[in-house]
Amino acid sequence: MNLAVYVNYPGNCEEAFRFYEQHLGAKLDPAIRRHGDMPNPNIPADWGQKVVHARLEVGSTMLMGADIPNAEPMRSAYLTLLLDAEAEAERIYAALIEGGEVFMKLQQTPFANRFAMLRDRFVASWMLLHQP
Repeated sequence: MNLAVYVNYPGNCEEAFRFYEQHLGAKLDPAIRRHGDMPNPNIPADWGQKVVHARLEVGSTMLMGADIPNAEPMRSAYLTLLLDAEAEAERIYAALIEGGEVFMKLQQTPFANRFAMLRDRFVASWMLLHQP
């Protein structure tokens, strides 16, 4: 058994996953499924090329996502990256905060060399954690 995370995006899932692929070293499954590939009367007609299902490997974790009309930002849950180096935490933090919202800036805490909480420009909430 494995646990995966599924995130709904408000129309920018593919852009988000390609960004994560570039900045997190993730691997995007090329078999992205589109809303236009399925009959779904609840999806706007101009959403045919939007994502109905995508998969992204981030380390040993599978992140899946879809574009859903009126999707709201994540609340009370965070995608958490456990990082191997402070420099890696700083690099990823800089990428994710661009156009996003910082809840807690990247800093040293009693439990971590580097810790941050933020929401990226794609509405996904993240925690970054580098422990000694």
